[in-house]
Amino acid sequence: MCRMKRLADCARASHITGMSEKLEMRVYGDELLPTLIYLPGLHGDWTLVGSFRRALGGRVRFVEMTYPRTLEWSLDDYAAAVETELAGRGITRGWLLGESFGSQILWGLVARSRLQIEGLILAGGFVRHPMRWGVRLAERVSGGISLGLLTRVLFGYAKVARYRYRHSPEVQANIQEFIDRRTALDLQAAKHRLHLIAQNDLRPVAQQADMPVYGLTGLIDPVVPWWWVRPWLRKNCPALREYRFVWSADHNVLGTGSKAAAEHVVRWMGEGACRGRARGAS
Repeated sequence: MCRMKRLADCARASHITGMSEKLEMRVYGDELLPTLIYLPGLHGDWTLVGSFRRALGGRVRFVEMTYPRTLEWSLDDYAAAVETELAGRGITRGWLLGESFGSQILWGLVARSRLQIEGLILAGGFVRHPMRWGVRLAERVSGGISLGLLTRVLFGYAKVARYRYRHSPEVQANIQEFIDRRTALDLQAAKHRLHLIAQNDLRPVAQQADMPVYGLTGLIDPVVPWWWVRPWLRKNCPALREYRFVWSADHNVLGTGSKAAAEHVVRWMGEGACRGRARGAS
C-alpha cells in the first residue's frame, strides 16, 4: 500500500511538473482584426483579464496566455516561449500589452527582434523597477509565506471581488479560477519572477525602441509607482507617445479600470494603423 501511494505521489508530481513547463495560450477574434498580445503580470495567467477582454468588445484579436510555473526560466526563455507559441498559431505580428511583470517579457521580445511588433503598451509596467529594494524584500517575504496564509488572504479577496462583480458571471468564474490556481508551486514561481525583476535592467532596450510606446496606470499604484516610471520614460524613451491615468483604478488597471483601459488601447492601436497606412502611401 505504501509503495502504491509513493508511485501515485510521483505520478502526480510528474504531472504537475509537466504542466508547469508549458506555456498556454488562447486567441479570441478574427485573424483579420489587429492583434493585441497580452503578457500577464506576476500572477502569471489570464484569470484577471476577463473584464478587460470583454470591454474590448471584439474590436481586436485578443491573445492571452498563462505562464508555466517554472523556477528556472530567464526573461529570454519567457520571450522565446511566447514567440514559439505565437508562431505555432500563425501569429507573426501584433501589439504587445505588458502588465506589470509582463512588461519585462515585452522588452525581452523587443530585444530579440523576431516578432513584428507594431506597438508597445505598458499596463502598470516599467523598464527597470524604480524600487528594486522593495522587489528584493517582496522576494524574501514571499519565500516565507505559507500556503495556508495565502489561502486565507485569497479567500478574503474573493469575498470582496465576488460582491463587486456580482452581476458578472464571467468575472466571478475568472475569480474562482484565479483562486484555484494559487498553489505552493505557483507561489514559488511568483517568487522566481520577482527575482528576475530584481536582477534585470532593460533600460538600453527601451532607449533604442523604434516602435510607438504607450503607458497606462491606475492613479493609486504603490506596486509600480508611476511618479518614477513616467518621468523616466518621458526623458529616456524617445518612442513614448502617451502615458495615461485611469483615475478609478489601481495597479491592476486592466481589471479595475477595464472600460477606460480598453478605450485607450483601442484608440492607440487605431492611431498606429493610421500611421502604418500613411507610411505605405508615401
